[in-house]
This record gives sequence, structure tokens and C-alpha cells, in this order.
Amino acid sequence: MKYRIGIDVGGTFTDFLLTDQEGNSSVYKTLSTPSDPTIGFFNGLTEMAQDYQMDLKEFIQKIELIVHGTTVGTNATLTYNGAKTALLTTKGFRDTLEMRQGLRPDAYNNQYVSPKAFVPRHLRLGIEERVDYKGQEVAPLSEQDIHDAIDYIREQGVEAIAISFMHSYANGEHELRAGEIVREKLPHHYVTLSSQLVPRSRLYDRTSTTVLNSYIGPIIQNYLTNLTRKLEDYCFDGTLLIMQSNGGVATPAATILKAANTLLSGPASAPVAGSWYLKPHGIMDALTMDMGGTSFDVALIKDGYPLIRTEGEIADWPISLPTVDIHTIGSGGGSIAWVDEGGLLHVGPQSAGAYPGPVCYGFGAELPTVTDANLVLGYLNPNYFLGGKMKLDVEQAKQAIKKQVADKLGLSVEEAAQGIIDMVNVNMANGIREISTKRGYDPREFPLVCAGGAGPLHAAAIAEELDSTLVVIPKESSIFCAAGMLMSDLRHDFVKVNRASTREIELDQISDIFQQLEDQGAKVLSGDSVREEEMQFQYSLDMMYVGQYFQVNVPFTAEEMKTITITYIEEKFHKWHDQLFGYSTPEMEVEIVNFNLSALGITKKPNMKHTEYRSNSAEHAYKGKRPMSLGDHGKLVETPVYDGEVLVHGNHISGPAIIEQKVTTIIVSAYFNVICDKNDNYIMYSKKMDTEAVKHFIEENRGVIYE
Repeated sequence: MKYRIGIDVGGTFTDFLLTDQEGNSSVYKTLSTPSDPTIGFFNGLTEMAQDYQMDLKEFIQKIELIVHGTTVGTNATLTYNGAKTALLTTKGFRDTLEMRQGLRPDAYNNQYVSPKAFVPRHLRLGIEERVDYKGQEVAPLSEQDIHDAIDYIREQGVEAIAISFMHSYANGEHELRAGEIVREKLPHHYVTLSSQLVPRSRLYDRTSTTVLNSYIGPIIQNYLTNLTRKLEDYCFDGTLLIMQSNGGVATPAATILKAANTLLSGPASAPVAGSWYLKPHGIMDALTMDMGGTSFDVALIKDGYPLIRTEGEIADWPISLPTVDIHTIGSGGGSIAWVDEGGLLHVGPQSAGAYPGPVCYGFGAELPTVTDANLVLGYLNPNYFLGGKMKLDVEQAKQAIKKQVADKLGLSVEEAAQGIIDMVNVNMANGIREISTKRGYDPREFPLVCAGGAGPLHAAAIAEELDSTLVVIPKESSIFCAAGMLMSDLRHDFVKVNRASTREIELDQISDIFQQLEDQGAKVLSGDSVREEEMQFQYSLDMMYVGQYFQVNVPFTAEEMKTITITYIEEKFHKWHDQLFGYSTPEMEVEIVNFNLSALGITKKPNMKHTEYRSNSAEHAYKGKRPMSLGDHGKLVETPVYDGEVLVHGNHISGPAIIEQKVTTIIVSAYFNVICDKNDNYIMYSKKMDTEAVKHFIEENRGVIYE
């Protein structure tokens, strides 16, 4: 038997999904180990080996694929613990990182202070050289400046170098030569060239991305080298792939070269998983929500694929690389509840993290969290957390909420706990509106796919806040990102800057540019051992009205590309512009700025095991009752509890109810019912929904949906 494993290192837990060739799957969780994430990585593998009655080496030899998402680079960036980095840039532009785009993120906040640059000014070195926007040389490269910079870099103990010259996207020869000299003289230093990493216009964005890549490059390199060596010590001969911010996966070697692609990789797999779980039901559009210990991540799936942005952001620094369009807020199970000097309740963004964690964990924490409030309100079973492996202390949670929140607000402990939960639910609903309403989509038209260890606790309340009628909760929801990693394809992104008006450019020119990008993509995929029949390409154009500053990324399918016309390109741009900004001006001239292509290598997906329809009755899963809040000022009401581990296809539960699994708990409010689909996932639907609209989630023409 061979195994495939998805591993997602989160802020609090490291999640594992183990699948075999027959479609069976198992979920594992271990506490994350921030000081050395490989410890949590191998702790999980050890636990699996024990469950399968094998020693670790024997078990690892049976693994054919590991897909791993890592926050190593993200943590280094957020804590300013990356490598000591130098920047070589065109003389006169060393302060680009400080000047940024010349705009304040908050236009009316005259006290806004930009974040500290990752490269201090004395390590930003100007090099005599210049090319113009057409790629023509204006001033030759001074190789003496490069040699002088290398001498200075040696003296300063620099570990990584970023090279970003003016207009190198149009002509990268100066960067290439500078890179050759640096690598020859400093062979052990990590080097990034902007023309190879992100050949886009806009110097600041390109330089920021290049600097970030070098800043975390040695960290990612050391981590993956160490991880690979440890796996080799156990004779691992399978494939290791690393999750990328664009929703795809890449080899460790490719990841080391483009380390910045991992900065937003953790949440990027969630919408991939969401799309996978919805496919059996023919649903192509959805909103995914992933609530973990430290954050709440939301993404939108349209036509079966997550929305992609051509740029992202981390710690207020732009990343001009394609990323899954994810909105993140500091709301998780570990988010700390606190009362400010004005007597107002807040939840987050501060998090208790993996250690000390929530007060109820018993690790010495004193500040109450969302998890503590969930425990006090009866949503969590103190004796069944992580399947009983971890006991939760209700009394400590109550005392913390009393001291830090209830007494300060003049409330009972239960009322204060309910206030914490209500506030975090509203915050998360607003987070979903950011990714839907502000992108021109009505969230009521999209099913919610709920994930994360804490997500199912809050899904019903969030759906009610949004007036959503359908929520899909996969059985593996607590390790959703780990599941998505096993469903992701190899992906490489390419871009070509070619500014041209749609009134002037010819269709043949567009086809030729995309063909050049396809050839590049096919070559890289071939290097990853991807066969031609397994290759797919996705296309998009960055466009804007002439004179605008901001661009709109307009995607095109392979089918659209077969019959595309200039008129069609313009019409689709007007449509997308109207959807995003509420207006379009078809009489204005449209300009194409960037040609984007994503080259996909379609990977083998886990088997999705379908089960036979059993029965509507869930009596066999009934565990009894326990007091739980129904949202009425924390008043606890006896509520039926069901064992989610034994619920199967067709089983129906009417809310209010509690469904317990080893690694998550699902709260079904009085507004919803739940039914198990043919993959044993939970479909939570509004009692207002037409019964016929729910029947396709169970075996056709079988069973009755009870109200």
C-alpha cells in the first residue's frame, strides 16, 4: 500500500491528511513547533506510523507523495528575521524602497508610517547603468561598480543579494551580467534577479518582490535542504512538493529559486480543496472560509477556479507574483478577547498562538480567547478535544473571561463569552464581504465551504449573518489546507510586458506573445517530468483605460483563446471593470499592459471514496445532550449531540444540534438542518430552502428530507 500525505504547518497546529490508493483517508494534528517546524512535521509522521504498526523508516518508505505548505518564510518576514540582504539597483534609485509608490495606504492618515525596509539604506547600493522602457541601453553597466559593491558586501557580512535595475523587464542583460559577476565572486550567497523572478513594470513593486525573495531565500533553502536530508535519512524515495501562493505546487528546487512564492502559500490551498469537494455536486462557484488558530482566510471560487491576483501583499510590502485572491483577518480560535480603556470589547488581532495558546489548554495563559468562549458556551466538549487526547479546563476559561472581560463590562461570564463569539462572527462575516461584495459578487449567491479546526463552530452563525442558505463542511474540514495540497497541480507563472492599445495591436501579435509564453511554460514543465498531455495553460491580460494607474486582470480560458477577437477582449474588460468598480466607459481607449500565462502540470489526485446511501436516521450517532448557547445572551439550553465519526451518507440531523469529530465540532443552529452526502461530507442547509433543492446532495430519488 502506498500513501499520499498533505502537510500544512499552521500557527497553532500542523495538519496532516493521509490518503491511500483505495480512497481511504485519515486526519492527524500535532502542535506546531515554531522553533523548528520539521519537529512537528515528523511528529505527525511518527503518529501515523504507530497507527499503522510500523516503525517510522518503514512507513516513510511507503509514502509516494508529500505535499507540504510552510510558513517558514512568512514568519521570517513578519518578524523581520530573514537573511541580511543587500540591494543592487540603478544609481539614483537606492531609495525606491522608502519612497514606495508615493501613496499612503490610508490617504487621510497623515501619521501613517511605512514599515521598516528589509534592506537598510547603507546596504542599498547604486550601480551605474540604465536602459529605457523600450529596452534600449542608455548607459552601459559599470562592472567596476559591481566589484566595489561585492567588496563592501563581504565586509558587511551580507547573506543574500537582490538585483533590480530600471526597466530590466524590457531588457535584462545588465542584470544578467551583474548576476554572473556576483555569483562568481560570492558563490555561496543567495542571489535574485528581478528580470528572472518578476519581469513586470513598476520599479517599486518589482524591487520589493525581489528583495523579499532574497530576504527569505536562505531561510527557505536551509529549511527545505534540512527537511529533504531528514527524509533521505529515512530512505524516502517518493516525491516532495511545496505549496505555492498561486494555488499550485512546485519542486523544492524551484521553490528555493523563487522563495517568495511561498509567502502566502498556506491559505492558497483552501480554495483548491473547496473546488474539489464541490465538483461531485456540479457546483462551480463558492466562497471558502478557513478559520484556524490565528487567522480567518476567505477566498472566492468562480467557474471552478479560485480568483487569482497578479500581485499580493505581506506586512504592507507588495509581492508582484500571482497569488490566490485571499482576504485574511486576525480572527482565529486563539484570538485574544480584551477590553480597551473606553470599555469596548475587542477580539484579536492578537493571538495566543500554539504556546501558551488559549487559557483552557492549561499552558499558563491568562488572556481569554475565542476557544475559551466556545468552551464556556458549551460548543466544545472539554473531554473530547482532539478526540480526547487533550483535556480542556472549563473553570480556568471561565475565570479568565470573568477577570479580563465580564467584570470590566458588568456582565455574567456567559454573557461576556457570547459577546466574544458574536463579535468574532461579525468580524468574519465582514471578511467574507471583502472578498465578495467588494469584488462585485453577492455572497448570498455562493455556497460557503467551511474549513479549519474552528470554522465549523462558527459556520452557521456566519451564514445567518450573510443570509446564506447553504454551507458545505467536508469531513476533513479541520485539515482543509492539507487536503487542498494533495489536490493542487504543478504551476509556473510567466509574464511579458507589452504595452499596446487595443486599437493598434493586431490579433496575431497577441497570439505570438502567448505562444512564446506557452513555449517557456512547456519547457519548464518538461523539466518537472510532466508529459505534454498533462499540460494545461491559463491566460490573462492586465488591462486599463488609457491614463489609468491601476490595472484589471482579465482571465481567458483555453476555449476563449481559440476564437478570441480584439472586440471580445475589449468587451470582457469593460464587463470586469464594471463588476469591480461599478462603471465602465466603452467609448474610452483600452490599453493592454501585461500578458500573463500559467502553465499547469496536472497531478494525480486522491481517489474520492463514494459511499452507498444508508438511511435518513442519525439515531445510531446520538451521544446524548449537553447545555449549549443558542445565542440568547449566553443562556445554555440542553442540545442533542451526535458522533460525526459514524455519520454516513443520507443521515439527517435537524438543528439545533452538535456534531462532534475528533478534530472539529460542528454547531448546527436552529436555522439549519444537516445531511451527509455521498462522500460523507456535511451539507448544512437553511430550513427555508426548497426540499427539492437539497435532494441532489444524496443518492438520486432516495430518502426523505425531514424538516
